[in-house]
Amino acid sequence: MSEYEDRVLALAALLQALAQVRRVADTGQGDSAQLQVALDSVFRIDAPDTASALGGVAALQPGLRLLRAQLAREGKDEAVTRLALAVLQLERRFVAQPAMVERVRNSLRLLQGQAVRDGSTHPDVIGALARLYADTLSTLRPRIMVQGNPHYLSQAGVIAEIRALLLAALRAAVLWRQLGGSLWDFVFARRAMADAAAGLLGAS
Repeated sequence: MSEYEDRVLALAALLQALAQVRRVADTGQGDSAQLQVALDSVFRIDAPDTASALGGVAALQPGLRLLRAQLAREGKDEAVTRLALAVLQLERRFVAQPAMVERVRNSLRLLQGQAVRDGSTHPDVIGALARLYADTLSTLRPRIMVQGNPHYLSQAGVIAEIRALLLAALRAAVLWRQLGGSLWDFVFARRAMADAAAGLLGAS
């Protein structure tokens, strides 16, 4: 897989998770399959390659379509774009805190067994991920602000899902950066990324 295909998969995972953040915030309920893809990825700490870490090319089709639309500037979701930029900025602040990075990594390893046993979308697992996000990433400033329906955003279960999904989005952002991704890609490599996304969509 080319360097751009790997980076595109990471960005697709990021957008796919954030699209679910928006959906949960607006409607109180996400797509169960996409929720599982996002949360499973949080626990694949030592996966052999990018596709395996993120759940596979087929599972990232919604994110790849979103990314292609964003790159083409056609039908792009401005709310998801703003969230994506906020997560990419959060990633920079997060990796600059080695103690926090280690705490998150160790907490995920401790939670991994329960996620395997009960499933990453089990309410107890989502609750643990949400608490981890609140205790670590939510302390960094500025915080990520999610807009949505106040009725749903007042519900503890909805807030927990949103925080767990933001953790998954951050995991994708960290991976993207580790693969050599930078914001300059959107200036100088937009066409290469669009071609890689199209190729991945065609290959699935």
